[in-house]
Amino acid sequence: MQPRNMSMSGVVDLAAVKAAQEAKAKAEQARAEAARQGGAGAVSPADLVIDVDEAGFERDVLQRSAEVPVVIDFWAEWCQPCKQLSPVLERLAVEYNGRFLLAKIDVDANQMLMQQFGIQGIPAVFAVVAGQALPLFQGAAGEQQIRQTLDQLVQVAEQRFGLTGLTVDPEAEPGGAPQSAPQAGPYDAALNAAAQALDAGDLGGAVQAYKNVLAEDPAHPEAKLGLAQAELLQRVQGMDPQRVRREAAEKSKDVDAQIAAADLDLVGGHVEDAFGRLIDTVQRTAGEDRDKVRLRLLELFEVVGPEDPRVVGARRALARALF
Repeated sequence: MQPRNMSMSGVVDLAAVKAAQEAKAKAEQARAEAARQGGAGAVSPADLVIDVDEAGFERDVLQRSAEVPVVIDFWAEWCQPCKQLSPVLERLAVEYNGRFLLAKIDVDANQMLMQQFGIQGIPAVFAVVAGQALPLFQGAAGEQQIRQTLDQLVQVAEQRFGLTGLTVDPEAEPGGAPQSAPQAGPYDAALNAAAQALDAGDLGGAVQAYKNVLAEDPAHPEAKLGLAQAELLQRVQGMDPQRVRREAAEKSKDVDAQIAAADLDLVGGHVEDAFGRLIDTVQRTAGEDRDKVRLRLLELFEVVGPEDPRVVGARRALARALF
């Protein structure tokens, strides 16, 4: 029941890539089962807004997030701003026509969930995509801001995780089984091969599978992310962390030592440390050394994701260091 991976960006253990593949597999299984039962499964507009408690969180949020982005509205009866925000979210859930599912959680009745999400005040709005949670905003935000946030969420869910939402039938009876929209793509076989290689510990095979996709579609977001992460894990495989960090501390001007330490920083989840280390190294170097560090930093930006605020800030810092 506990929420997992509380950030959609910066996951460097391939959780994002694996979650995307698992989400696709689950969606395909759901479609196959629906087809076997005669193709039923579209939801009604009333099914796009659901009440969720601690007992049903795993089923109604985490499992459903493998099919559709789930937006969570944490609210309470006594909360006046909640009474302003909740109707807007409910109306938008219907208007977005299955591109996200709205789950409403009463914090008074579900204190454990409130604590697990680290909520300090309400209203608070999160999203869960393929089992990964993302804080969206807190407080009674304006509708324009909410729409912009939801548009970004839908885009990330589709591009990074392959989730295009639920099929909505206005004439369907409420409570029908959900079914995600068709989402098969021309590169599914190659991406599945990459995921299988990762599961088997074959990083070289995963790298090649992602390269096969990018050879035909250089801008494919999931393949770019997967390749960057697989190559990172390939680089740190077999490293002695203590030796790498000792050399980085003793040889502050050694470009290779700093790059290796930055890779370890990122794999360990220390994103800002990795970026800061390489930006500092850019400032201290010139010529080919500087360009080598810059290129590695750009690769690490791909690992974390261009929309991550840490990447946005680091890009600005890199520009200042270069110019």
